[in-house]
Amino acid sequence: MADPLSATASAGLPRLRLLIADDHAIVREGMKRILDATGEGWSIAEASTGFQALDVLRHQPIDLAIVDLSMPGMSGLELIRRIKAEFPAVGVLVLSMHAEEQYALRAFKSGANGYVTKDGAAAELVGAVRKVAGGGAYVTSSLAERVVLQLNRGEAPEPHAALSDRELDVLRRLVAGQRLKDIADDLHLSIKTVSSHKSRIQDKLQLPTTAALIRYGMEQGLVGDPVRPS
Repeated sequence: MADPLSATASAGLPRLRLLIADDHAIVREGMKRILDATGEGWSIAEASTGFQALDVLRHQPIDLAIVDLSMPGMSGLELIRRIKAEFPAVGVLVLSMHAEEQYALRAFKSGANGYVTKDGAAAELVGAVRKVAGGGAYVTSSLAERVVLQLNRGEAPEPHAALSDRELDVLRRLVAGQRLKDIADDLHLSIKTVSSHKSRIQDKLQLPTTAALIRYGMEQGLVGDPVRPS
């Protein structure tokens, strides 16, 4: 199989201006190293929150934003929607720890142009960046195959497909072990609002207790990033 760095080097795209939006500095640094290894001299800006990402976009030209779905404050899905509303010419490539179809489908519905999981980022990132920057769409072959198989089998969606993006985010954080106060702080919401989201999640999933909610999330693989110490 051809090296993605050399295989895409002849794409003929102009020097790209990229933005990496991820709240983990080590992830941003790893992505920068992969992208710098192309030798293309691409300019790379960074943001650790969705709000910072929008600020960067408002003050400098960007061709492509690489967005994590799990960030404090503004979620990745909300950031995608706002990027597409304010900067429709900017391509959006999602780089996420979530390999489940549900997250990819929500990202594309929000306006994303590509979706790569972090476990395969080193091998696929450069090719995905070039494809999306060139006006195309990108999704990993394994994820695309699962989506197609699900559609072909006519399977009913999982119960959590009925959750809103915000509710899914709250559920993921609960499964990761965060308290309501931690979630409220991260999402810039009141504890009362987060508690209301939790109640609606339990109603929609017909789960009577927090323990049942967390068990469901674990069984479905709806596990967020490890909780960071305050």
